[in-house]
Amino acid sequence: MTVPPHRSESLIPVGRREVFVTEAGSGTPVVLLHGGGAGASGASNYAKNIDALAEHFRVIVPDMPGYGRSTKDIDQDDPFGDLATAIRGLLDALDIDRAHLVGNSYGGAAALRLAMDRPDRVGRLILMGPGGIGTTRALPTKGLNALLNYYSGDGPSRAKLETFIRDYLVYDGASVPDDLIDLRYEASIDPAVVANPPLRRPSGPKAPRTLLRMDLTRDRRLSGVTARTLVVWGADDKVNRPTGGQMLVETMPNCDLFIAARTGHWVQWERAGLFNEMAVRFLGDDTDE
Repeated sequence: MTVPPHRSESLIPVGRREVFVTEAGSGTPVVLLHGGGAGASGASNYAKNIDALAEHFRVIVPDMPGYGRSTKDIDQDDPFGDLATAIRGLLDALDIDRAHLVGNSYGGAAALRLAMDRPDRVGRLILMGPGGIGTTRALPTKGLNALLNYYSGDGPSRAKLETFIRDYLVYDGASVPDDLIDLRYEASIDPAVVANPPLRRPSGPKAPRTLLRMDLTRDRRLSGVTARTLVVWGADDKVNRPTGGQMLVETMPNCDLFIAARTGHWVQWERAGLFNEMAVRFLGDDTDE
């Protein structure tokens, strides 16, 4: 794949792993953390956002551990904590003391966990349909079940991935081009990923503890996250329930909420123009710092 001339790519050692990173722009660092769907990667999930944000910020887009060209290794006993550790390690490797974090779904949960673990490393937060919000308080949605079951049963297939993307990930399934599904399917059947899926249903004797760790609303530290936060949720999200947005507003002291009409779980892709404008204004506004 050809790399646009205004972007750079690198594989960065971070602890026991290597993290693949795409970068563009200059200035205040903004880290974009992608979702956990099969075949996801940083540059593909933020394909409609990187260039627009790079006009204003130094945009850093990792493939999170377990995905893309990064090491296929995640601690399944505490996945959000492990991802937060990896993000912090990446900031260390890039000599960045503090960065704004933008996270979609799985990436949103990782961003929140880092803000709880190390608030000194996090500037502002933008969270789009973040995971880990009330996940043990109700049965999983059909979309989340489809995501978690992708590698189980008869194993991964293009048909299963297409169903997840068109029926659950976005509001208008017809808007997703076939080549995007093809790209994600090929990434999803990487033998290293099939052998060790990064996002799967917890099982075994440690499962109850893992599930509790993955419900961030049960962590008392959430109410102590004082970073200015913008939560953006699709009104028609079929993966993570939009009611999670109000839960965050009621828990976090500096949290604003925007609900996007006729939008599913992939706000930054489905409503890219709106999202980019909001992100630039929110992350670039220092009037209350």
